[in-house]
Amino acid sequence: MQIHKILILITLITGSSVSASAGDVLSQGSFTGASGHVTSGHASIVKEGETVSIVLGSDFNFDGAPDPYVGLGNGSYDPNAQVSKLQSNSGEQVYVLPSYIKLDKYNQVYIWCKQFGVPLGVAQLN
Repeated sequence: MQIHKILILITLITGSSVSASAGDVLSQGSFTGASGHVTSGHASIVKEGETVSIVLGSDFNFDGAPDPYVGLGNGSYDPNAQVSKLQSNSGEQVYVLPSYIKLDKYNQVYIWCKQFGVPLGVAQLN
């Protein structure tokens, strides 16, 4: 966990990105927009040691909306699997999953509008 925190800190300080290749890719998928929004790019679930993260690819792009969050779902968004506020509308981003989230329950990554309770983009994981 400490290594991952250091990598994220380096990313924030230097602007260099943390790559999904830094760990084992467990699943991945491509975003499609939802609720009239344009969301594109790839999402991966990556495991590095004991740390599991959602990684939005360098090709990630989102047209913007109020209050966007990253989370997981299985056929629909699960508010109990909300991970973090979206860091940026584009580019590679890493979101460490809290230990209470049981990954085997989920097969989708969501960009979710918390304010209006609607999906903004969904990546079906394979």
